[in-house]
Amino acid sequence: MTSQTTLDKTGPGDDRPAAPSEGARASGLRGHPWFTLITVAVGVMMVALDGTIVAIANPAIQQDLGATFAEVQWITNGYFLALAVSLITAGKLGDRFGHRQTFLIGVVGFAAASGAIGLSDSIAFVVTFRVLQGLFGALLMPAALGLLRATFPAEKLNMAIGIWGMVIGASTAGGPILGGVLVEHVNWQSVFFINVPVGVLALVLGILILLDHRAENAPRSFDILGIALLSAAMFCLVWALIKAPAWGWGDGQTWTFIAASVLGFALFAFWETKVKEPLIPLGLFRSVALSAGVVLMVLMAIAFMGGLFFVTFYLQNVHGMSPIDAGLHLLPLTGMMIVGSPLAGVMITKLGPRIPLAGGMAATAIAMYGMSTLETDTGSAVMSLWFALLGLGLAPVMVGATEVIVGNAPLELSGVAGGLQQAAMQIGGSLGTAVLGAVMASKVDSALAGNWKDAGLPPLTAAQEAQASEAVQVGMPPVAKGTPEAIAAKITDVAHDTFISGMSLASLVAAGVAAIAVFVALLTKRGENAEAGAGVGHV
Repeated sequence: MTSQTTLDKTGPGDDRPAAPSEGARASGLRGHPWFTLITVAVGVMMVALDGTIVAIANPAIQQDLGATFAEVQWITNGYFLALAVSLITAGKLGDRFGHRQTFLIGVVGFAAASGAIGLSDSIAFVVTFRVLQGLFGALLMPAALGLLRATFPAEKLNMAIGIWGMVIGASTAGGPILGGVLVEHVNWQSVFFINVPVGVLALVLGILILLDHRAENAPRSFDILGIALLSAAMFCLVWALIKAPAWGWGDGQTWTFIAASVLGFALFAFWETKVKEPLIPLGLFRSVALSAGVVLMVLMAIAFMGGLFFVTFYLQNVHGMSPIDAGLHLLPLTGMMIVGSPLAGVMITKLGPRIPLAGGMAATAIAMYGMSTLETDTGSAVMSLWFALLGLGLAPVMVGATEVIVGNAPLELSGVAGGLQQAAMQIGGSLGTAVLGAVMASKVDSALAGNWKDAGLPPLTAAQEAQASEAVQVGMPPVAKGTPEAIAAKITDVAHDTFISGMSLASLVAAGVAAIAVFVALLTKRGENAEAGAGVGHV
């Protein structure tokens, strides 16, 4: 019989299986709360880092593999979409089979997929293995949170979650810097190869330290139809957003996929009210605070991930920076997230999440508005100001959202709630890249021909204009070999000015999304169940 760690306190006469003995729970390093935190932090860091480290490598991947703009988007979107689709299901798997097992499987699979990407010689293989990365990464994220909640005493759980959130935030923001160093001094493949030794470290630590914890009333079945409906609905939505620039927003294909997505979500919601053990019990959303926390994560990720996608192209292709210089220019963003996360944790503990989260999203909105004012000749000091403000704004959201969502969920649904929190962030990141990418493409398409004509350049055929637009969307001037220097300079000016106009509009949209999130943050509150059942009998 598999032993289970009871997360609920048992009363007199309770005939449920008792928790394992103290020696079985924590022997030396095994089951120790702080060593558990270090172990899961290594795994979570690997997944969070890969969400943004690839952004700095995208231009190198595009050039080396001859990828199109849409294919480069799928390097990011395929990863985020796979994570988003799988996270809630992974939370269920952890609740059912134990978070230790799912964590270790996720570590091995993620590291193996990373190595396979580094060995790939085509964009199709890169995207395929990125999807596999996302699927295995999904096993890690809710499992890490489930292990922390089961291991830490109630009075230290919020501190652990704060550090956990700081690791995610710092890794997310630090990705471009590490990516810059690796791309410039090694190659783009090293961005993925680095996960192999990190994965081995996480696996060894996990085997030695992690202790299995399972809820007493763990699920015994899986909502297969619910998984299929939710996955299909999210895929159709993101696919429509990705393809809309090519198909056109008025095209029947675009709206067919959007309609299929809406239908899929509606059928999913209906089915969840009928199945015995639903994938997402809809009763969770009776909590206004939990629902607000989920929406807040989506909106934050739209603004952050979507905006960051274009910043890397701005720094490298418009300013002509090397990958490492681009990463260093994002250091204020990374530094403020690292400094701001523990400070945000203290503020949230003292004041509750509402004020810090609302303030953080307000700062994010201001930062994104500031980024909309960037020009081709904007200096490093001005860029650093907006990047630092963005990091300061994001820190409390990264740290506080976990408490809001997971703390307001019943204890027996902690795995699902952890998956929901992470899924919200990944969906938001995927939607942000897709939506802001569509905004950029639309602006470039509408402005390029006029800017080209105003510069007195020779007219382009329809095919040439389409190719030029694709290049300009990533800040690259479409200069053919042998073009006279004076003409090449004009083309470069037109390309950069058009790119800036597109990035400016996308940043304004992101600022608007962040401003809406300020009001959503006002609906949050401290988790009602944050202290329930945490850390039974731990050292």
